[in-house]
Amino acid sequence: MSIFERGEDDGLARGARAIVALPDMGGSARDADARLEEAAGLAEAIGIEVVEKLQFRLRLAKPAMLFGSGQVDQIAVAVQQAEAELVIVDAALSPVQQRNLEEKLKAKVIDRTGLILEIFGERAATAEGRLQVELAHLDYQAGRLVRSWTHLERQRGGFGFLGGPGETQIEADRRMIRDRMAKLRRELAEVSRTRGLHRDRRKRAPWPIIALVGYTNAGKSTLFNRMTGAEVMAEDLLFATLDPTMRQIRLPGIDKSILSDTVGFVSDLPTQLVAAFRATLEEVTAADLILHVRDVAHLDSEAQRADVEQVLKEIGIEASGEGGIPLLEAWNKIDLVSGDAREELLGEAARRDDVAIISALDGEGVDALRAMVAAHLTARNRIRTVRVPQSDGAAIAWLHANGDVFDRIEEGELTRFEVRMSDTDWGRFESR
Repeated sequence: MSIFERGEDDGLARGARAIVALPDMGGSARDADARLEEAAGLAEAIGIEVVEKLQFRLRLAKPAMLFGSGQVDQIAVAVQQAEAELVIVDAALSPVQQRNLEEKLKAKVIDRTGLILEIFGERAATAEGRLQVELAHLDYQAGRLVRSWTHLERQRGGFGFLGGPGETQIEADRRMIRDRMAKLRRELAEVSRTRGLHRDRRKRAPWPIIALVGYTNAGKSTLFNRMTGAEVMAEDLLFATLDPTMRQIRLPGIDKSILSDTVGFVSDLPTQLVAAFRATLEEVTAADLILHVRDVAHLDSEAQRADVEQVLKEIGIEASGEGGIPLLEAWNKIDLVSGDAREELLGEAARRDDVAIISALDGEGVDALRAMVAAHLTARNRIRTVRVPQSDGAAIAWLHANGDVFDRIEEGELTRFEVRMSDTDWGRFESR
């Protein structure tokens, strides 16, 4: 049951009116207006109606309420005038700050972490995704027990940040949370083990894996659908995709490969989610190539790139791909860029062999992207001499499907092949 479908006493329904407040403390590489728009987009992603967006310059965070007293008064006036039921603070709030703000503003208050977890809770579709999100949510909530947690035994779409006040049996609630977290960790360990087995099987499979990564709403799922013909949810929403999806695709010179769509990244991703989604992100570490999809029409495109590379680094992948997994960039949404900005992007991309300019929406540049990906996957190919029994039809078919066979000589009961093949594919062939 969704957080927006609970009883009337909770006071919130889909379309709840909210005010978004951004504390700007300076020192950020991001544009403050773009940050405010992103925060509003996060709220709208789960059906909240943002009625006003406020931005406050802070020299120093106040321990009691984060904002200064005058700024809190401004928010309170806005809440009253807009008849808002919810205030979303685009920053991390301590439990004390959250409680004090709720008392002062006479409205429910959630912070950026709570909002992101709420979105993930509603969107996660697979059993694994829901386990990961619930664990992340409990980890976050364990330090701010200000509401009842007796609802933990019920299944639901979200996880109750926006719910009403309840009992304050804190010790019982803490014990319930600890027990539930222990159970979730056991279940996730089993899921992770199963995922590892699947990943090992894919490593022995004869086709390469390409992982799509990128900032949320960069267009990964739209590109995934265009390249695979699939119908993965692709909307102009933050976090439209939460669960990884894999499909087979054909590339120039590569008969079969696997394309994997992953969860979008976001700035200030809750640390609980980075940990909880590590098993999902491990799919990226098993890829033969990483394709970073970027929204080059976005004002903060460079800052978004840095955020994605930071998350990749946290799971053990250096963005350069040197000595490890190659990383290419697809500069998406070029259809939204015009004039000098477009020419500048086209010129820069033309000077690099690891960038393709595309519009996943209308297909511009996607064929060139396919060619670039194929070229990098086969760039490390070396010529191998392979002798295979003529009776081993499966091995012969494998060589033709996954290597560039350019010579074949019969030698009695054996056939000698001269084949161009990558080290990865060679290892897969030997493992057969």
